[in-house]
Amino acid sequence: MSGVTPRLFVISGPSGAGKGTLVARVREQHPGLGLTVSATTRAPREGEIDGQSYYFLTDEEFKRRVDAGEFVEWAHVHGNSYGTLVSEVQSKLAAGSSLILEIDVQGAFQVKERFPEAVLIFIQPPSLSILQQRLRDRGTETEQSLAVRMSNAEAELALADRYDDVVVNDDLDQAVHDLLEVIQKHERN
Repeated sequence: MSGVTPRLFVISGPSGAGKGTLVARVREQHPGLGLTVSATTRAPREGEIDGQSYYFLTDEEFKRRVDAGEFVEWAHVHGNSYGTLVSEVQSKLAAGSSLILEIDVQGAFQVKERFPEAVLIFIQPPSLSILQQRLRDRGTETEQSLAVRMSNAEAELALADRYDDVVVNDDLDQAVHDLLEVIQKHERN
């Protein structure tokens, strides 16, 4: 596309903020955005497919890849490890189009260190109570895991001011519009 500079966008925010839904909707409207598949040690949820939803790795395989320097970022979150493989990022950027990473807050800052030109975008829920209800509505959380996610959410929200842009996901259509606008603004600069 003429006048567009390919960018590396990093989308993060608390679990339950709607990152996955927003990224999917934005990619429908901006199909040129490349997307990497993250690796994780957590068990697959119903309907998730290895190599498409995530690369599901054992703890041992994940550690081997960390030790080999194969991750651009990785973190231990909610009792599991998650990471983005360098090979995934390099192959997408080499294609000359913008790339969108959906990763946790810890990983976002790791990416910014390695790729200073990366644009960090924080997806913020309208409130902690709405976030908690969204997590409950998933039906995948125990009371213990919900408490961990809510505690992590509070800490992550405190870091939102370190991001290049913040999009509040209160109304999904408005949040999709806002996120698309932020992406297009940075591609034009």
